[in-house]
Amino acid sequence: INTSFFLSFFLSFFLSFFLSFFCLLSTAGSQVVGPHQPVVALVDDDVILPCHVEPAEDVTAQILEWTRSDLNPRFVHVWRSGQDLVNTRNPSYRGRSSLFINELKRGNISLKLSRVKLSDEGTYECSIPLMEKKSFVKLVVASDAATSPVISLSGIDKNRAGVVLQCESAGWYPEPELLWLDGEGNLLSTGPTETLRGPDDLYTVSSRVTVEKRHSNNITCRVQQRNTNQSRETHKHVPGSNYIITFMIGRI
Repeated sequence: INTSFFLSFFLSFFLSFFLSFFCLLSTAGSQVVGPHQPVVALVDDDVILPCHVEPAEDVTAQILEWTRSDLNPRFVHVWRSGQDLVNTRNPSYRGRSSLFINELKRGNISLKLSRVKLSDEGTYECSIPLMEKKSFVKLVVASDAATSPVISLSGIDKNRAGVVLQCESAGWYPEPELLWLDGEGNLLSTGPTETLRGPDDLYTVSSRVTVEKRHSNNITCRVQQRNTNQSRETHKHVPGSNYIITFMIGRI
């Protein structure tokens, strides 16, 4: 047996084991931390998915992975051996994902997504595999193409001596809710909201309400998406009961 070769092999193995053990020991108390609330982004905007190591430490030499379990391949961004692994990424993210390389030494492994798409919405996993640490970031993508509601006169309700108004708004994502309010801000009773999802994945919503003379003359149609804090509304002044009676006679 070649003693020098055996000794060299043993020393290399021992040194590698010691360094790995020391690395694991030094990171035993570390955590990968993400945001507590979903991150909201508009289509075509850039967005940062926050993720960092706590307490802060240099992760430049670590393997860093951003993944989505609902994708195939699941890799959104991979950092290994001090560089980005471009070929491992899901094709839909190529050229659109990046890390803050100068911040890795401070434990910042946040991901920047450029030119956000509706299909980017989902739950992302931020992980350091060798540390067996990970965190999750939920991204909600909203459309900025939502139109202001349009209120139109749809007809009459003879039984209730009122006029029927229709409200419609398009270009929403995620799916919004539609509300009718009187002049005092009280909700009006309506039928179910009609929802249509187009080939562009954007939603159009519409609803009708009967306005009786007991209601105040100022009516509001509000369309809102609570998760993205988006809201559009339109106000309509409805003439008094004389107008309703005249309108009804004209339709007989």
